[in-house]
Amino acid sequence: MTTSNKACAVGINHVALEVEDIDEALEFYSSFLDFEVHDKTDTEAFIYFGDQFINFTKHSDRKSDEKRHLGIAVDDKELVRRTLKEMGVKILDGPFLDFLDPWGNRVEITTYANIQYTKADHVLQGMGLGHLRKTKQALDELREKGMAPGNADNNKKIE
Repeated sequence: MTTSNKACAVGINHVALEVEDIDEALEFYSSFLDFEVHDKTDTEAFIYFGDQFINFTKHSDRKSDEKRHLGIAVDDKELVRRTLKEMGVKILDGPFLDFLDPWGNRVEITTYANIQYTKADHVLQGMGLGHLRKTKQALDELREKGMAPGNADNNKKIE
């Protein structure tokens, strides 16, 4: 319940990425991610990951991002790394799996199991990802915030 004069942020529903060509963006991202395409036109497309989406918007004068980035959680980060290398995509220096897409959008790929971000059980089931489990570290971080079950069972899904 909100106790102040401000709305409580619940999460991020979507992010808009500027690209020069909608079809090329769909081809590039579908090379390493599985998603559903909705409402595609010549100037925009919406790709859904369960209950969240990315909105590709046509912008022909896109400038590259140095620090600003989008993080995408996946079930198999190493598969994405191998696929990007096979595609000839340059992985940026640093501790993370970051790269620039063909339009200069910086993207960081992270593993769902290792981070605090959590999808509801029914959403994971609907996405065919009901098998995913959080690591002990991710569960401990959530527990510290009162956002995970009290028992430290690494194989227990967050309810």
